[in-house]
Amino acid sequence: MPTLKKSRNDERLMPVQSGTARADSPGRALKKSFWREKLDNFPKKFDGHFWTAFLPLANHQKRPLNASTGPLALFNKVRNYRSAEQVRATGLYPYFRTISSMQDSEVLINGRKVLMLGSNSYLGLTNHPKIIEASRAAVLKYGTGCAGSRFLNGTLDIHLELERRLAQLVHKEAALLYSTGFQVNLGVISALVGKGEYVLADKSDHASIVDGCQLCYGQFVRFAHNDMTGLESQLRKIDPATGKLVVVDGVFSMEGDIVHLPEVCRLAKEYGAVVMVDDAHSIGVLGEKGAGTASHFGLTDQVHLIMGTFSKSLASLGGFIASDALTIDYLKHHSRALIFSCSMSPANAAAVMAALDIMLSEPDRISRLWRNTERMKQGLLSLGYDLGASETPILPVYCRGLLKAFKVCKRLEEEGVFVNPVVPPAVQPGHELIRISLMATHSDSQIDFALDKLGKVGRELGVL
Repeated sequence: MPTLKKSRNDERLMPVQSGTARADSPGRALKKSFWREKLDNFPKKFDGHFWTAFLPLANHQKRPLNASTGPLALFNKVRNYRSAEQVRATGLYPYFRTISSMQDSEVLINGRKVLMLGSNSYLGLTNHPKIIEASRAAVLKYGTGCAGSRFLNGTLDIHLELERRLAQLVHKEAALLYSTGFQVNLGVISALVGKGEYVLADKSDHASIVDGCQLCYGQFVRFAHNDMTGLESQLRKIDPATGKLVVVDGVFSMEGDIVHLPEVCRLAKEYGAVVMVDDAHSIGVLGEKGAGTASHFGLTDQVHLIMGTFSKSLASLGGFIASDALTIDYLKHHSRALIFSCSMSPANAAAVMAALDIMLSEPDRISRLWRNTERMKQGLLSLGYDLGASETPILPVYCRGLLKAFKVCKRLEEEGVFVNPVVPPAVQPGHELIRISLMATHSDSQIDFALDKLGKVGRELGVL
């Protein structure tokens, strides 16, 4: 039977194998009873594996090893996994919904038009004709792929031009492209933080930051969300001469609030730490001409590393890191996620450059995004919804219940509105929410339609 131990890097309980069964302590039994009661509130009895990441203390019963698994113990958890199937049976499974149209303010699902309030296309550029044409032209010139890594045969002139333009956007000396935003955080953090050094991250940072921190050889330390007292407490424990990196989201992707960057930079300067900001949800949203969080606060010179992705405002796929030229050169020769991955496709690179052209030449897109955000936000507040501390186009509608979040998501889709449910581990237990994200291309009538449906469903399900 699996027992539980604390992870080296944080307070999560992780399963480990033990050769002998162990009796539960009273405290341990109480915790299990608490989570078992939570699970029993669901309409069917789940085997637990789907919820293990959500409810790590539940005493899940495993099925006996069957003949199909044979001696391959690694696959035991795979053969015993049934919870996603059981959730599907309730009709509430909210993931992997199939869209059969472009990502626009409206999309087609099962042949039916649905208002899209779950996209990260903040500027509404994914179907822009100039971007589509730029991608098509890049394929005709360069082909469909690069067939190698940037380190070897995969560097195109279009990559270098895009890196130059991104560095110029965020006012850094140089930039470096990666094939995905996730790879940026994996590759940069793991390359920079070595043995005996420290990386400190906000507990609400994106999963790619967490994985990058866990991949590095240094010590991974977490502090409570936007808690600058907690950050200082952790920094104070570290030898001033020891290398340390503080990495934070600029805009937190689930809560929609903005990092307290002035205080982060003040503490980093006082304690000799490098600052890295993940601007995945800030590029095209905050700052001068959409340059991101550091620009928003006027702190570009104090943020050493600026990371961004192309799958949100910039209508493509991939990511980048921007910094001083020496740091970028170091990453080119030490970042395994870059060196051992195929380079960004020509079509994706061309799409980003075209999106940058539009973002910089049409500043009203960002203004429209913020006008839409304010209209939706005030409407939700007037309905009585709890939006937490959101201050961006990401509006978290708190349901504070996993099953309730799934039900709201389902009912809204039935009413013609697509939203995303956010449950643990993406948020803390008890903070389950529906994530609404605005686009510059939403119309007033679409926002008003959504508010009408949100009011109807919220009252129906007891969220309001």
